[in-house]
Amino acid sequence: MTPKPTAAEVKANLIEAAIRLLSDGGPEALQARKLAAEIGASTMAVYTHFGGMSALVDEVAREGFRRLSANLGEVEETDDPAADILTLALAYRRTVVDNPNLYAVTFGQSQPDGQKAALGDMTNEETRQNLSDEGIEAFDYLVRGAKRVIEAGRFRPAPEFSVAAQLWSAVHGYITLEVAGHFGDGENGVDHILVPLATALGVGLGDALEAATRSAQVSIEAWRAKEGNIGT
Repeated sequence: MTPKPTAAEVKANLIEAAIRLLSDGGPEALQARKLAAEIGASTMAVYTHFGGMSALVDEVAREGFRRLSANLGEVEETDDPAADILTLALAYRRTVVDNPNLYAVTFGQSQPDGQKAALGDMTNEETRQNLSDEGIEAFDYLVRGAKRVIEAGRFRPAPEFSVAAQLWSAVHGYITLEVAGHFGDGENGVDHILVPLATALGVGLGDALEAATRSAQVSIEAWRAKEGNIGT
């Protein structure tokens, strides 16, 4: 006889089911009835384990941040912190492009079943303590990256939270437009928009054009080699 799943297992199954529904059908597919059917339970499972759809959407957003953090954490630091910033951006892009509907919920751009994930100001050291640990962890990869570039003298001295937020804004804005289909298919936008954008932003933050261009080239070549996309 198959043992009855624990409460923790049911919660995890509901979160995974929610992510599948988002991936396959978009935010409109994320409904209590469909979630329950996905795991072979009644709709009461959602309310028993989460109290309602609002808390479940928050947990889905947390899982989105967990996955983003895991991918950002795989970016190895090199002796070129400016190149590492672009590599973080490429890892960020890959994560979102692989499941754009999940990240539309994670970043509050869509509201399944009328519910929006709880968000707040990650750039304020005081108020961000009220936010999810998962969201803070993901953003802090950019904060650490910004701090390393500043300390290396490549960017002019500035608060690393502000610099990280500028980098985040540029990268996320690019990804949002790419996912919407504005930059064509495949890697076209990476070469013609994201890399020049990162270079221009680096120069604006104090880097020398030649150094910024070289770091961008180092990053994209290493990323393509790792991803097996050389020549694309």
